Amino acid sequence: MPFSFGKTSRERMAGIHPDLIKVLELAIIITKVDFSISQYGGLRTEQEQLKLFVGGKSKADGRVNKSYHQTGRAIDVCAYVNGKADWSQPHMTMVACAILQAASQLGVKLSWGGHFVNFIDMPHFQLED
Repeated sequence: MPFSFGKTSRERMAGIHPDLIKVLELAIIITKVDFSISQYGGLRTEQEQLKLFVGGKSKADGRVNKSYHQTGRAIDVCAYVNGKADWSQPHMTMVACAILQAASQLGVKLSWGGHFVNFIDMPHFQLED
């Protein structure tokens, strides 16, 4: 039986680019590991972005260096295993495979933070320019 997004994940998708939502909707059906949208994983204000930057969770400060999250072109996810959020590499890699497969099937150009060189960000997916 395929997984589906709950109310909280759907609320966190508000303001996200429609192409990215289509990818997520297909990925949640084909994934082998359930996943959800992380807190602050969707559209972010400048203040939310700055807070994540100050906390060392982002390289974008939200002011000078803007995040794709501030324009709805990025999403952060977490695996959902045994009833709780899980960011372990094996589970996040399986979720990434489903999301990247869905993007490929839909013809949506997507970058995964797990492929970033200077700052590995496994929960992060963004639409390419």
